[in-house]
Amino acid sequence: MRKLSKLRRSAFASPLLLVVALFAIGTTFSVASATDKTELSVDQRSAQIAEGKQIFLKGCSSCHGLNLEGSAIAPSLIGVGAASVDFQVGTGRMPVADLSQQIARKKPVYNEEQTAALAAYVASTAPGPAIPNDSMLNYERDGNTAEGGTLFRTNCAMCHNFAGQGGALTQGKYAPTLMGVEPKYIYEAMITGPQAMPVFANKTVTPAEKLSIIKWIKAAENEPQLGGAALGRVGPVTEGLLVWTLGLGLLIGVAVWLATKAR
Repeated sequence: MRKLSKLRRSAFASPLLLVVALFAIGTTFSVASATDKTELSVDQRSAQIAEGKQIFLKGCSSCHGLNLEGSAIAPSLIGVGAASVDFQVGTGRMPVADLSQQIARKKPVYNEEQTAALAAYVASTAPGPAIPNDSMLNYERDGNTAEGGTLFRTNCAMCHNFAGQGGALTQGKYAPTLMGVEPKYIYEAMITGPQAMPVFANKTVTPAEKLSIIKWIKAAENEPQLGGAALGRVGPVTEGLLVWTLGLGLLIGVAVWLATKAR
């Protein structure tokens, strides 16, 4: 008891207790915040769906219909799932004014909370692919770079280029670059098949194989250019054009110089 009394009277007792109290409060808040982000109560979920419905009616229903049934200019959203909404809205592809053209990525119109509310509302109407959580996207742990490269060249390279830089498709369409794209959006694109992209179901490309593809893409982003200038890494066309342009230009320059000297 005497030792305890001495500790209480110590000059360091109050600051130490304050640090411990702040640490305990911070830890409790972090745990509570993490729980709130991953699991919503029934009331919170209902409120989120209601918010998403209001956002949909204001910003999406003019094209997709009041009941998600679609129209002559936009497809039905019944059964597309939360992942499709998260991909399209989160990457800024939706909403869009002209659906007749290829939709490019741009700055999102809605923030993360609004996008989550829209996704929850659409998902509440019919079952569909869900948004992958963090445990499903641990490609560093569960992915295999070598396997991912093989899978990418087999399933993706014909559209997205062998180095993931994107490429041209038919009828004025194109496959966008995969460099710098968040793993969540790559995964969502594979399970939802946006625009001209096919759907890679789990029976076609398993979840583990999807993570391997993502891991290879991330490795390709950081691959050093040991051969010199990258030239966009779009293949021999660009390299050949550069060689022909510089080579022919050099030959023409030499010919002109020789002709001038001959005079």
